[in-house]
Amino acid sequence: MVTPPLEPRISIIVPARNEAKNLEIVLPLLPDVHEIIVVDGHSVDGTPEVARRVRPSVDVITQTRKGKGNALVCGFERATGDIIVMFDADGSADAEEIPRFIDALVQGADVAKGSRFVTGGSSEDITFHRQLGNKGLNVLTNVLLGTRYSDLCYGYNAFWSRILPALDLPPADIDGADGEMMWGDGFEIETLLNCRFAENRLAVVEVPSVELLRIHGESNLNAVTDGLRVLRTVLDERRKRWGRRRSPVLVDAPLRHPELIEQPAPTAG
Repeated sequence: MVTPPLEPRISIIVPARNEAKNLEIVLPLLPDVHEIIVVDGHSVDGTPEVARRVRPSVDVITQTRKGKGNALVCGFERATGDIIVMFDADGSADAEEIPRFIDALVQGADVAKGSRFVTGGSSEDITFHRQLGNKGLNVLTNVLLGTRYSDLCYGYNAFWSRILPALDLPPADIDGADGEMMWGDGFEIETLLNCRFAENRLAVVEVPSVELLRIHGESNLNAVTDGLRVLRTVLDERRKRWGRRRSPVLVDAPLRHPELIEQPAPTAG
């Protein structure tokens, strides 16, 4: 059985592509933790320079391929903390919610999964059509994978770094064919992670989260093409589920608190 550290070191991973204006506001709001890693997506607006100026202690690296998924994996591989927090650079994630995620993990969960659709959560940004699409994909995933997720396509999550080997994500140091993105390099990363959490029978606690409006600029998300990538991810993961070997790293961990699986965490205050 894996015993969690009493005072875990926290690594916050911030993927950023042309988010200089947003990082100027967002980075100072993050708590002082073990490390903050900004993964730059080949920005042309001075994102790395702004990150270093407003938060001198930040570790800035450049992603190896393209896409949010690859940026996150680059950050995961760089991280040295016990807990990894995924945090968007555009201002849509509330830094004050981070203690909720950490508390859920320290209390026994393997994964603290943000949800806009449990009591205490909401979104100031999601459109009707995106919400409808998310709900449909969410239901399909729960049926095919036997999960009870309330919010499939949300990227505010935290988990123990020890589970990374079992997730089998596309390695950062492998070149895609002709320089193209590999599967898992795009916005489908959140869905891929949720599928792998389920496959490895991890204890997942859903944490209420309020999605804020992006501060500056426009999202790189395309509701149609990225929605299709999410659908393909779910179907592929269902097909592969019983054929993929599970890592022995987590033999005991998921059984520590089976009652926690996909249950909402209490709201703060």
